[in-house]
Amino acid sequence: MRTLQITAILALMTLAVAPTSRAGQEVSAEQRKLAMEGAQLWPIYCAQCHNARPGSEFSPNQWNAITMHMRTQSNMPAKNIRAITEFLKTVR
Repeated sequence: MRTLQITAILALMTLAVAPTSRAGQEVSAEQRKLAMEGAQLWPIYCAQCHNARPGSEFSPNQWNAITMHMRTQSNMPAKNIRAITEFLKTVR
């Protein structure tokens, strides 16, 4: 449980200092809000089975495919997977 708390804190800290652009595109307030929510959800849904990996490990399109696959595996609500996907795309 402590590891999940540390992971969540690190994810939120990373978002706080993350750039406001992604591949030359400005990140909207809605995207930033989703990413913050995703940072909180990532330890709940993902960290139980996966080690933390940098968002830059995969391209945004690859993250789309990966998270949709994981949604079907975990039966995660769509709104949660959107937030986690945004978080993974934003944290580079």
